Amino acid sequence: MFRRTFWFTTGAAAGVWATTKVNRKIKQLSPESLAVQAANKAVEAGHRIKDFALDVRANMADREAELGDALGLTGPAAEELPERRYTILDKRAGAAPKPLENTHYTNRNEDH
Repeated sequence: MFRRTFWFTTGAAAGVWATTKVNRKIKQLSPESLAVQAANKAVEAGHRIKDFALDVRANMADREAELGDALGLTGPAAEELPERRYTILDKRAGAAPKPLENTHYTNRNEDH
């Protein structure tokens, strides 16, 4: 009698365990759960890509500074930029630069 009770209890516990395991797996494979899992994976991948890009930028700036030091390009910057080309040409011609006139453009598709 004790042996039958033991096996009955063991079978009932195994049935409850298997039922809960199957129900959890069914919930994990539902379309809503799969969509949430995919969205979470996409967000994680986006964060990893962003971290990678930030690391690349930081290392690129460090390497650029190293190369600048090695080539001697880290000296003082030029005090003034050269004049714009159109002003040099206009000064040679003796005239002041003129603003563009009638520059109204429309976004029409005339390929038809």
